[in-house]
Amino acid sequence: MRILIAGGRVIDSANKRDAVLNVLIEDGRIAEIASPGAHPAPAADRVLDARGKVVCPGFVDLHVHLREPGREDMETIATGTRAAARGGFTSVCCMANTTPVNDNQSVTDFIIDRARRDGAVHVFPVGAITKGMNGEELAEIGELIGAGCVAISDDGKPVMNAELMRRALEYSTLFSVPVIQHAEDVHLTGKGVMHEGRVSTELGFKGIPAASESVIVARDLLLAELTGGHYHVAHVSTAEAIQLVREAKMKGLQVTCEAAPHHFALSDEAVRSFDTNTKMSPPLRSNRHVEAVKAGLRDGTVDAIATDHAPHTIQDKEVEFDYAANGVIGLETAFGLTMSMLVEGEVLTLTQAIAHLTSEPARIFGLAKGTLSVGADADVTIVDPAREWVVDITKSASKSRNSPFHGWKLRGQVLATIVSGKIVWELQG
Repeated sequence: MRILIAGGRVIDSANKRDAVLNVLIEDGRIAEIASPGAHPAPAADRVLDARGKVVCPGFVDLHVHLREPGREDMETIATGTRAAARGGFTSVCCMANTTPVNDNQSVTDFIIDRARRDGAVHVFPVGAITKGMNGEELAEIGELIGAGCVAISDDGKPVMNAELMRRALEYSTLFSVPVIQHAEDVHLTGKGVMHEGRVSTELGFKGIPAASESVIVARDLLLAELTGGHYHVAHVSTAEAIQLVREAKMKGLQVTCEAAPHHFALSDEAVRSFDTNTKMSPPLRSNRHVEAVKAGLRDGTVDAIATDHAPHTIQDKEVEFDYAANGVIGLETAFGLTMSMLVEGEVLTLTQAIAHLTSEPARIFGLAKGTLSVGADADVTIVDPAREWVVDITKSASKSRNSPFHGWKLRGQVLATIVSGKIVWELQG
């Protein structure tokens, strides 16, 4: 099938391209990119009029929880990838905290096979660092990478044992994959349920100090320097951790990190609503840390925007705040929040924002994605950066509804998502 995307502003950071162009897709790949006036438009089975819109590589999400196998009541690969498509994501990396944990080839094989059968977008599994994510013994990392895992992580839990983290980083040098750390000192976190500060004191909630994150990042960066491994900080949320990463990069260490939209769109002030959809790990931080996340995105210390899409059942959230599960869904609101908070807020240019969603995440995980190069997989997202829309969580493609952004008016909407030359999402009306 031949699809012509006509007259859109093509932003392709991987190729330093930003111009009004036609994009021709044929047999699942980018066949041609040319000026609309260069020659007569080629014949196509479908023409998408992109005039006044932006055409870019499909978004790449380094951090999602698809819950399958084991917690299909929260999400499935089918529903999670449909949510991804609606959000403009054509590739997602799914974390290992499934049931059973993705710590062996059989679970990885299951995820890949199910994604091939039911997935609307590309799914790249992330294997566990430790067996059962128990933090006691390394998983069979070589087996996981051989089966198709693109990174290793015990996300949801930190690797507290420094010796195990050292060995994992050493393995990363052998297999050229990142080690993703959920940076949290569980002893400092204790029974905390939100960021430690003025708001937690006023609400009477047990707080989680910012040092809970930065202490682990500091330790791990020393190990990364020792081993030469690729260390990646998931959902970085504190000023101190970002500064540590900044300094490590200046030293030439192989370190990368990501930020989630909720950590630049919300502060701990949102917890005053007692809405359990404002409870997450790491927690929403104070304004000082929110501004640090934005500054990290602006200067490139924070490499990528990743959703940390974490679906939960109604029963998990409709309880007292202390007992509610951590996490929010985020695939369908990520672009709108990025546009509204970062581009409209003049933190990033549109080109920089798209790079944080496309070429940068693909680069740091070594994925052959995030580009519109001729011959590349035709993974394409078409967006209207100026279009306003209201978040209606009841219409989400996800199986879960745990979002703090219901009712928000956002600027920037995904109009169409194309995966391997197939239109998997198109906004109607």
